[in-house]
Amino acid sequence: MRTSALFCCAAALVLSPLVGAQSAVPDPRAGEVSTARHFEALKGDPIRLRAFLREMPKGGDLHNHLTGAIYAERYLQWAAEDGQCLAMATMSIVVGPCDGKATIAASAVVQNLVLFDQAVDAMSMRHWDVSRNGHDQFFAAFGKFGPPSDRTGDMLAEAASNAAAERVSYLELMLTPYAGATALGRSVASGPDLAQWRARLQAAGLTERVVKPARASLDAAEARLHESLRCASDKPDPGCQVTIRYIAQVGRARTPQEVFAQMVAWFELVEADSRVVSLNLVQPEDDPVSVRDFSLHMSMLDYLHRLHPGVPITLHAGELADGLVPPSALRSHVRDSIRIGHARRIGHGTAAVLEDDPFGLLRELSERQVLVEVAMSSAAQILGVSGARHPLKTFLAANVPVALVTDDMGVSRSTHTLEFMRAVTDHGLDYPTLKRLVRNSIEYSFADATTKTRLRADLERAFAEFERRPPA
Repeated sequence: MRTSALFCCAAALVLSPLVGAQSAVPDPRAGEVSTARHFEALKGDPIRLRAFLREMPKGGDLHNHLTGAIYAERYLQWAAEDGQCLAMATMSIVVGPCDGKATIAASAVVQNLVLFDQAVDAMSMRHWDVSRNGHDQFFAAFGKFGPPSDRTGDMLAEAASNAAAERVSYLELMLTPYAGATALGRSVASGPDLAQWRARLQAAGLTERVVKPARASLDAAEARLHESLRCASDKPDPGCQVTIRYIAQVGRARTPQEVFAQMVAWFELVEADSRVVSLNLVQPEDDPVSVRDFSLHMSMLDYLHRLHPGVPITLHAGELADGLVPPSALRSHVRDSIRIGHARRIGHGTAAVLEDDPFGLLRELSERQVLVEVAMSSAAQILGVSGARHPLKTFLAANVPVALVTDDMGVSRSTHTLEFMRAVTDHGLDYPTLKRLVRNSIEYSFADATTKTRLRADLERAFAEFERRPPA
C-alpha cells in the first residue's frame, strides 16, 4: 500500500507541471475577445470611443482623392507662401498680382479671421447648412483650391503624415499624373473604331508626351515628399513609413476624346510604373455628360481591359440617390461597372440597393468578391444618405466585401478616425467586424504580392500590440 501511495504521489509530481503548462498556453484570440468586450462597454461614450478608434490600426485607405484630402487651411497657407490671391467673388485661390479689392493677397487673408473663415467655409463642408445643397457645395470646393493644388509633393507629405498619425499604413491616392493626356486627346481625331482611335493616339506620341512625363512628375513629387518629411534624417516623420500607391484619375465629365486619351495613357502607365496600380473614373457620376456617356465609357474600359488584362480597375459607381438622377440612371451603374467595366472594386456603391434586382446584384458582388469602398461622410454630405438609409449593414449581411475609406476628408472635414466613428455610431458595428473591414483594406488593395504580404504581417503585429493594451 505504501509503495502504491508513493508511486501515486510521484506521478502527481511529474504530471502536475505538464498540466500547468497546458493551462498556461495563451489563447491566441484572448486579446481580441477582451478588446471586443472593452469596445462594447465604451460604445456609448463618444469620447472614449473616439480615443479607441484613433489608436486602432486601420490598415489601408483605398479611396482617397489627394486634392480633396488636404484641408483648406493648408491651401491658404501655401497660397500665402507663393504670393497668390483670394478672389472675393468666388472665394477661390488665384494667381497674382492682387488688386486689394476683387483679389486679396492670401498673406493678408490668413491674418484676417473673418476672411479666413469665409474662405475655409467656401472650400469645404465646414459650417455647411444642412438645409442647402450639400452636393453642389462639396463638388464646387475643388474648383477653389487653385494653384496650390499643383504642389503634389507637399500634398503627398501632408496625406502621409496624417495617415501615420491615425495608424493607417497604406494609401492608394487618386490623382491626375499628368495633365497632358487631355490636350493630346483633343488633338487626335476620334472615331467609333476604338482600335484605330488608340493607334492614332499612340502615333501622336502618347508614350513620350504623356506616360514618360507622368512618371517624371511622380518622381519629383516623391522627392519633395521625402524632403518635406525629412525621411533621410535621424528623426523622420512617421509618414515616411506609410506605403503609397497611386490610382490615375480619368475625368468622366470631359469629352469622349479626352476621356479615351486618359484611359489609354493610364492603362499604359500602370504597366510601366509599379507605383501606379489602377485607374478610376472621377467627377460627379450624376453630371449630365457622365450620365450620357456612361455606356460609352464602359465600352472603352471593356476594350482596353482586353488589351491590358493585368491592370486592375476600380470605379466610382452608385454614388447616386433617389431623385438625384432620372430613374434610368439608377438601374445598372454598379452592375455594368463590374460586368462591362471589369471593376474589381466599387467606389461608394450607395445606390447598388436601388438598381434592378438589388439582392441579385449583392449576391454577384459577393460571389465575384468585388469590394465596396464605403465613404460614410461624403455619402451623408453629397447624397443625404446616412444612418439606416446607408446600405453598409446590407452589404455586410450579404457578405459583400467592404472597406471604410475617407474619399475627400479635407473637403468633408473628416479624418480616418471619424469615418470609423460614423460607421460604429450609425450602424453599431462590433470590434470583430471593424477588424474584418481593416483586413479587407489590405487584402483587396492593388499592392503587389510582396508588398501585400509585408502589409498583412505589419497589420497583424499592430493588432496584437493594440489588443495587449487598448485605450482606456
